[in-house]
Amino acid sequence: MRKLKITELNRINAKEFKEAKKLPLIVVLDEIRSLHNIGSVFRTSDAFRIESIYLCGITATPLHSEMHKTALGAENTMDWKYFKKTLDAVDQLKKNGYIVYSIEQVEGSMSLTNLVLDKTKKYAIVMGNEVKGVQQEVIDNSDGCIEIPQYGTKHSLNVSVTTGIVIWDFFKKLNLSVFS
Repeated sequence: MRKLKITELNRINAKEFKEAKKLPLIVVLDEIRSLHNIGSVFRTSDAFRIESIYLCGITATPLHSEMHKTALGAENTMDWKYFKKTLDAVDQLKKNGYIVYSIEQVEGSMSLTNLVLDKTKKYAIVMGNEVKGVQQEVIDNSDGCIEIPQYGTKHSLNVSVTTGIVIWDFFKKLNLSVFS
């Protein structure tokens, strides 16, 4: 096997990306403090053509050199919006017909492995602060909560890793003909 060169990967350019059909998924970052985590979410969201990223509260907005270290330019291709309050972002999403899931360990949360998605619907996932998780008022206003099953001694994953796992799962479940 030979490792492919970047010119052999046939990636779309930034203009084509802006015009391309997107996965009907919005990632909401609720009070994320790390620029590296934010940049990583931008890069993963670009990779799977997520519709948009909502940056809320203390979550930094592009352009930051520290964010660029992990985003690698995805901060320039991804659509994003800033909201002072995460709850305002959730309210707007619900008014626009999105089903909003917080990714959090709560009573009655659903395992990601059991999640069934309707390919005719639009979704948003709320990712919480690295220490405090998703705010309780946001959980209370979500349509449900999803958690990733974990079997080791730790009870949480890094927010950018969690976002990548959840995006990948939504991509597999929603991707019927989005990219054909």
